[in-house]
Amino acid sequence: MNTLLYNKKWMRIIIAGLFSFLLPLSSFLLTSCSDWNDHYENLASQAGNDQTLWQTIQQHPELSDFSDVLSQTKVFKYHKVTDVSYASLLDGVQTFTVLAPVNGSFNKDSVLSLLSTSKGDSMVVRSFIGNHLSYDQVANVEKPTEFFLLNSKRATIGNNMALNVPLKESNIRAKGGILHILQNTLPYRNNLYEVLLNNPNYNKIGEQLSSYDEDEFSPTQSIEGGMVDGEQIYVDSVFIERNKFLESVGLLADEDSAYMMVVPTNNEWERVWNEAMSFYRYDKTVEDGSERQRAWANFALLSDAIFSRTIQSSPEDSLVTYFYDRRYPQYEVFHKPFQEGGIFYGTTAKDFSNGTLYTASRWPFTPEMTYNREIKTEGERTNLIVDYTQCSYTTRIHAADSVSENEYLVITPRSNTTNWTMNFKVENTLATSYDIYAIILPATVYNPNAQVKPCKFQAEINYVDENGNAKTFNCDNTKFTNDPTRVDTLLLAENFTFPVCNYYGDQLSMFESQTNMKITVKLKCNILARESNQFSREMFLDCIYLRPRKNQNTEQ
Repeated sequence: MNTLLYNKKWMRIIIAGLFSFLLPLSSFLLTSCSDWNDHYENLASQAGNDQTLWQTIQQHPELSDFSDVLSQTKVFKYHKVTDVSYASLLDGVQTFTVLAPVNGSFNKDSVLSLLSTSKGDSMVVRSFIGNHLSYDQVANVEKPTEFFLLNSKRATIGNNMALNVPLKESNIRAKGGILHILQNTLPYRNNLYEVLLNNPNYNKIGEQLSSYDEDEFSPTQSIEGGMVDGEQIYVDSVFIERNKFLESVGLLADEDSAYMMVVPTNNEWERVWNEAMSFYRYDKTVEDGSERQRAWANFALLSDAIFSRTIQSSPEDSLVTYFYDRRYPQYEVFHKPFQEGGIFYGTTAKDFSNGTLYTASRWPFTPEMTYNREIKTEGERTNLIVDYTQCSYTTRIHAADSVSENEYLVITPRSNTTNWTMNFKVENTLATSYDIYAIILPATVYNPNAQVKPCKFQAEINYVDENGNAKTFNCDNTKFTNDPTRVDTLLLAENFTFPVCNYYGDQLSMFESQTNMKITVKLKCNILARESNQFSREMFLDCIYLRPRKNQNTEQ
C-alpha cells in the first residue's frame, strides 16, 4: 500500500475527545487502502440466502445501532465525501465480510455526532466501520484465519473468536458476503506511526514525521476537462496522500509491514535531535537551508533506528538497516542487539499492528556510530576533481587491503621540473571537526622495481563560513613529505572545524539536487628545481580522508 497516513494536529485533538467511548484509538487515515489481497474462496457465493448483507443486518434487531451508523456514513474517497453510504455498498453487488457489534457495545450517538464534522465520515470509516468490514471472505472455522480489515488492519477469526472478541453468531451467509455478529467491538490496533503521532511519550517524534505529510496531485486518476491557454484543465482533481520522508526511512503507516524500531521518550529525543541539528547547519546562501537541516537531522536519527524484519537474516546476531552497504561494514549494522551493550538492551518492547516499538530511556547511538562518519574522496573518482594544473592523471587498479576501494590516482607532472596542483571536491561534510589526511601509496604499488623518492607538497582547505563567504586554510604553510617505502597517511589538518555543513545526500527525494562545490582540498606539488634529484613530482594518491573527531557540539 503506497497511501500513507494523513494526520493533522487538529484532527487528532478532536478524535482524542470524541472516540474515548469506543476503544483505545489514537489516529485515523483519511483514505482507506484500495489494494487488497484476496486469498480466500468467495464463500458467500454458496449462500442460500437471497437477501443482501444490508437486508440481513436489518433482520437482526440487536444490530440496529450498527445499522444506523452504516446508513449515515458516506464513502470518503480522494478527500471527498461521496453520495454513497455504507448501507448502499452492503446492499449492492460488492462482496464483504461484516463483523457487526451488538447494541450497547459502543456509543452510537457519539459516533453519529462525529459525522457532522468536516472529516467525520473519513474518521468514522477508519476507526469504526473500516475496523468491522473486510473485502476478504472469511468464515468462522476451528483454525483461525488471518485477513485484512477495510482500514487495512490485520485481523484473525476462528474458534468462535475475532481478535479475541467472542462471536455471538457467525457464518450468516447472504448475497454479497458473510455476516458475523460480535459481542463487542473489535479492538483498534495502532500501527507504529499512529503510536508516534499520539502517544504523549513519543509525540515529539510524531510531530516531526507528520510535518512531511502532503497531498500530491495525480493527473492519471483525475478527470480531464478542456485546454485553456495550452494548459490541461481537470474537472475532478484527485490528490494522493504521501509522506516522502517515511518513504525514505520506512513505511511505518503500512499495515502490511513488520518493523522493529527503537525510540527514545520525548526528553531524550529533544536532546539527540538538537545534537543532530547542530551537525546539519547550512550557510545562509543555501536555499531551504533550515528545512534541509531539519530533514537531515531527522533522517540521521531515524534511518538507523528502523529495521524491517523481512531483510534480517539473524536478528539476534545482528540487525541491518535499509542502507547497509558491504563496502562500509562499520555503519548501518548493529551486532548482538539484545545483549548488554546492544541497541535494544534495557529497552521496553511493545507490539503494535505492524511491528515492535523498543522504548529506550537513553538513546543507544552516538553520532560517530551513525551519521558523523568518515569521509573519503577516492583519488580514482575523477569526477570529484574540480581543477588541476601542470599535470595529467590516470587511475589504476590494485587489489590489496592497503588500497582503499582497490583503486588509486596517478598524478604525473607535465615535465620533470613543473609543479602541479590538483583540487578535489569533498562531499557531505558536516558542521563539526575532522582530522584531514592524504593517503599516499609508494611507487612500488605499480612497479616493484621503481626507484622510490618522496613527493613534497603543500595543501589547502577551501570552505565557506556561516554567511557563505569563501575561506581558505593553508594548513600552516606546512611542506608535507611522504614516506615512499610504505602506504603513508599524512595529517594535513588536525581538529579542523567546518562552521557549516555541506551535506547533499541522495537518500531523501524531498529536495532538488544541488551542486556540491563548497568544500575542496587542494594539493600543490612544491619541489624546487635544485631538489629534483631528492624528490619525485609523481604522486600515487589513494584518497583524501576525513576522520571525524568525537562529538564536541553538545555534551553527552
